[in-house]
Amino acid sequence: MQKILDNEKNSFQIYVDADACPVKSEIYKVAKRYGLKVMLVAGSAMRIPENKSISLQIVGLGADLADDWIVEHVSADDIVITGDIPLASRCVKKEAYVLGHSGRPFSEDNIGPLLAMRDLFSHLRETGESTGGPPPFTQRDRSRFLQELDKTICTILRNRKPPLKNHLVL
Repeated sequence: MQKILDNEKNSFQIYVDADACPVKSEIYKVAKRYGLKVMLVAGSAMRIPENKSISLQIVGLGADLADDWIVEHVSADDIVITGDIPLASRCVKKEAYVLGHSGRPFSEDNIGPLLAMRDLFSHLRETGESTGGPPPFTQRDRSRFLQELDKTICTILRNRKPPLKNHLVL
């Protein structure tokens, strides 16, 4: 007896922690080029392009609601775009690719020290120290983000096994 297997290629998508994301338009352009779906996750409504590949999930206002939704839905090989280091850590643990807004990749190798630094600065702010805040977002950050997003997508595609289409199995 012969059986025909028709396994479709596993797809991956881009999840965006969207409330404060400065690179949404760049994400849309790259996702369109590769034919990827984009899921924006936000606390409130926002305008998105009319495109069936781009959708918006409104989770309501509340601490970590968007983060929790993303972590619940993200899978290995998905891409998450966020500036939130604790969210990045949770997604890295799920084997997702995670990029910061300036293109900085978050990984198992760097997430621990980044969390520690974040916690230190948070503690300093609580004690009244001025930590200065993040540097302004620049065109160079935007360019680096585009390069890293493209590089990340190419890495995922290169590492994927080709689909088994119409292979005969005895």
